[in-house]
Amino acid sequence: MYSHGSESLIKQAREIQDSELQKFYSRLVKLLQGKELGYETVDSLQRLHLILSANKYIRTLPPELQKRLQSLLSSPAEPFQVLSSAVLRETLPPAAHSGNYSQENIVQLNSHAVALLLSQAGSRADVSSLCTQLLRGLESRQSEGPTNSLSHTLPILNTILTHNPGCLTEDHVTLLSKKLVDWLRYASILQGGGASSGGFFTGPRSRQPVPIAELDGTVSGDFFTVLCVGQSFTEDQWMNVFSFSALRHWLLTYHSVSNGNADTAHRLQLSLSLSLSHSFSNDDRSEVDGSVVSMVSVTSSCGRLLPPKERLREKSFQYCQRLIEQSDRKAHKKSDADLQKACLVEAVCILDCVCEEDASLVFRAFPCIKALFGRLSSDLSFARVLLPIAQFYLNHGEMAAVDCGSVWALVFGRFPSELFSDPFLAHELLRFLRLNLESLQLRVPQYTHSFPNLLKFLAWDSPAVVDDFVDLLPSLVTAGTAVELLHTLLDLPCLSATLVLQVRSTCLPISEQSGRGLLSLDAFRSPSFRGLFLFLLRGQAGSGDTIDRLSTLHELLVETADWPRVVQCAQIVPVLLHIFFNTVITVADEKLLAHLILVMLERSSLLLNIPKYNKEIHRVFSSHLLRLCKLHPSLVMDQSHELLEFSGATANVYSKEEIYTHVVWVLGEYLSVSCDSRCSVTLITSCFEALEAVLFEITSSVPPPGADCPAPRVVTTLMSALAKLASRSHDLIPRVSLFLSKLRTVTRDGSVAWCSDEEDLVAIVTRGEELWSLLKAPGVAQSVLTPPAHVTTPQWHRDTNVALPLRLRTLTNLTHSH
Repeated sequence: MYSHGSESLIKQAREIQDSELQKFYSRLVKLLQGKELGYETVDSLQRLHLILSANKYIRTLPPELQKRLQSLLSSPAEPFQVLSSAVLRETLPPAAHSGNYSQENIVQLNSHAVALLLSQAGSRADVSSLCTQLLRGLESRQSEGPTNSLSHTLPILNTILTHNPGCLTEDHVTLLSKKLVDWLRYASILQGGGASSGGFFTGPRSRQPVPIAELDGTVSGDFFTVLCVGQSFTEDQWMNVFSFSALRHWLLTYHSVSNGNADTAHRLQLSLSLSLSHSFSNDDRSEVDGSVVSMVSVTSSCGRLLPPKERLREKSFQYCQRLIEQSDRKAHKKSDADLQKACLVEAVCILDCVCEEDASLVFRAFPCIKALFGRLSSDLSFARVLLPIAQFYLNHGEMAAVDCGSVWALVFGRFPSELFSDPFLAHELLRFLRLNLESLQLRVPQYTHSFPNLLKFLAWDSPAVVDDFVDLLPSLVTAGTAVELLHTLLDLPCLSATLVLQVRSTCLPISEQSGRGLLSLDAFRSPSFRGLFLFLLRGQAGSGDTIDRLSTLHELLVETADWPRVVQCAQIVPVLLHIFFNTVITVADEKLLAHLILVMLERSSLLLNIPKYNKEIHRVFSSHLLRLCKLHPSLVMDQSHELLEFSGATANVYSKEEIYTHVVWVLGEYLSVSCDSRCSVTLITSCFEALEAVLFEITSSVPPPGADCPAPRVVTTLMSALAKLASRSHDLIPRVSLFLSKLRTVTRDGSVAWCSDEEDLVAIVTRGEELWSLLKAPGVAQSVLTPPAHVTTPQWHRDTNVALPLRLRTLTNLTHSH
């Protein structure tokens, strides 16, 4: 919502009268006619923009003001460019404005003017016309226009390409590809403006051209790149830099506007033949420019014989290999070292792009990429450079038949385990995983077993990466990893606490304000507990499902329950568990699902004691326990012993109300011969006796110290389950009826110790009377309490044994005319 002051200004802008507005227009025209534009002009332009944008109707400015604002687009001061562009966007576009730029002023365009032109373009033809004029400006010589014309044109074209790539024709693509080749490969290797050694006789004529240098200070012996340095740059050197910055975007986009690509086999044959013939023919332009031909150039194909697009691909390949060579030089400044890393990322990505277009380049690029990986893999400060290398291996490693094991050991091993606290790496690595999810699942077996390592990113900074793991988690759920992954998700808060302790243990001893040391940090450093923490910090799955001494670990980490990272991590675990169970039912068989039910029962009492965490986990377990048993009712029979043991423990009524209620419900619902032929009267009787004992105990005694009264739905669920079991074994009906009659007698005297709310007690008694009445007629009770499937999911309109389909067919025949 707007503040009171902002709402007042907007209201004034909407209610301004036309006469007052015309006076404001005139005053603004006079301000724009002045030689110096100051703060008053800026303030007036801001007011004009507010007036125009606050009104839902589009206004038309006076022609003179429109003309002044258009001229302001080329102002040297960027604030005036921004304001004039914003104001003109709110007005009616002038007639044929988008295509009315002459060759003289087209070179004066900036990004704000282009944004205006693109917003006012009526069709793709208007944008295409603008591109034509811009490209025509690129063909003119530098002496024919301003010296900065080229440096503005290429970023503008890149902006147009971003928003509307379809506006470029095949001729546009061909022309710009040729220009990019010239700028990338044939920029001057001499510094701009000359250089002087100083002295009394220093003058323009005494200045001699100085060669461009490398980042380590040596004279450059090859063509100019973005990693070359000098005191000043020439126009074509600046274009070299701009071209490299836009190159990958151009390579990824320009084929979308092409009428058709050459046949891949033909291009492969042509490139291989040219590569062989190049040993007898060097690049002609390299000799003309006087640059020394590098080893990269010697092994490349002859660009003169290639079409423009393929020539650009070849020169891009040479440029990137030259950058990789330059990155091996020791930079004197930290900023230059950072530039080297950034250029390496871009160079590897461009090589990946050109290899996707031309498969023959893979075999020429891999030696360079492999050497680069070998040089950088031991230094984790280059982690963000190594990710594009991993992408290259993923895309082309199979074709080149190279071993990628060391790459994946680094990406899924050292990166998460040692750099989990780097937010930038976490973002880029998880983005890499999301973009290549299908390829990783098919080609990289290490991926699905690396979840203990990958989850460290989530344990360390869960709010920042939870969206990534919502997408990634289903791909990590397999029949072989499901059980261990479930344990790992439940232990995620423990992992979060352990990572914090790991970071703190590398620093000075940490104490609380009271002076008492952290017991969890002492335990982390203790050799006797080291194995517990090392299991949490493991890098791969397969070393075990969970920790034997899990309760001991939770006691050691009890003081970490209120740490912010641990609390945030615990909040997202229920979400991940829902995703896990929704996925596991699609990949698991009944044996695995039965094992997961055991894990749920076991882990319901083995969770880190975080406020509300246990209840949320129990709620998730309960909902998915019902879902699993509904999909596979035989699971109740398979795990009947464990379910009976869980439901027979009275303590679970008070500490695990949610999951206990649902376990009792599935026992009463699915422990039946109709669900599984293995179900026997003996098993039904055993289950009945276990539930009967619990129900009798909680309704005849005071709750344990510190525990609340049992929830009413626990009592009613127990009564319903007993009634269902008795309806399947009529010998048990008298025992249930006796209990229900006693329950009604006991509650007549008023309140009872096991139920503190009178309304709840009335609801329990009412449910007991309903069940007692039903059990008087055993046949009716069974059909009501456990109705068959054809009753709960009727399809009478499809059943040929009932009269409804016959009636429908008769009515259909009567209504259809013959």
